Amino acid sequence: MEQITTPAEQAPPVEAPAETYSPPPVARPARSAWAPRVEPRERRWWTIALAATLLVSAIGVGMLYADDSGNQATIRSLTTQNESLTGRNQILQDQLNTTQTNLTATLGELAKTKADLEHPHLTIWNVPQQIKGSSWYLAGGIPDTFTYHLKATSTGPMSVSILTLEQWAAANACVDAGRGSTNYCMHHSGAVISWLSVSSVTYDFHLAEGCADYVSVFTSAASITIRPNVSVTYNPASSATGACA
Repeated sequence: MEQITTPAEQAPPVEAPAETYSPPPVARPARSAWAPRVEPRERRWWTIALAATLLVSAIGVGMLYADDSGNQATIRSLTTQNESLTGRNQILQDQLNTTQTNLTATLGELAKTKADLEHPHLTIWNVPQQIKGSSWYLAGGIPDTFTYHLKATSTGPMSVSILTLEQWAAANACVDAGRGSTNYCMHHSGAVISWLSVSSVTYDFHLAEGCADYVSVFTSAASITIRPNVSVTYNPASSATGACA
C-alpha cells in the first residue's frame, strides 16, 4: 500500500517587519541673515514715531496752555481796562450831569438877564415923607409904557387913589370950590381905584403901559409918615390902554 504522506505545511512566509513611517521633521524656515537686523529697526522706527507723536502732543498741549495763559492774561487786562473805562465813564457822566446842571442854571440866569434887559425894573420912590394933616397930599405921575408897582405903609390911616388927569383936575376944583378938604376931594371926585383909611397898600397897575394919563395921590386926615417902596417895570403895550384906548 502506497503511503501517501501529506507534505508538511509550509510555514507562511515571514513578512518583513513593517517599517515605521516617521514624517519628515517640519522644516523651520531658514532665517535669513537680515532678520535679526530688520526687527530691531522696525521697533526703533515705531519707538521714534511714538516719541515724535508724544513730543508733538506735548508741544501742542504746551502751546495750548501758553495760548490759554495768554488769553487769560489778555482777558484780565481787558477786564481791568473795561473797569477803568467804566470808572472814567462814570466820572465823565457825573461831570456831564454837573455841567448840564450848571448850564441849565446859566441859561436860567441868561433868560432872567435878558428879561431884565428887555423889562428893566426900577425903584422910583422909596424915601419916607410926611403928610401934615387933611390939607396935605403927596402925588406922583405914573409913567407911560411901565407897569406901576404901588407899595407903601404908613404910621396912621392913609387914603390912596389912582386918578386920570381929568379926575385930578376935578379933585383940585373940588378943593378950590370949598366942597371938601384935600383928604376928601382927592378920593371922591372920581378915581380909577382907591384905598381909603388903610395902613398899607400893594398893587400892580397896568393901565399906564400904553397910556400917559395917570397919577397916584396919598392923603390923610391926620399927620402921618408914608414909607413908600414904589417901583416900575418897563413893559410897553402894543396898543393904547386904559383912558387912552
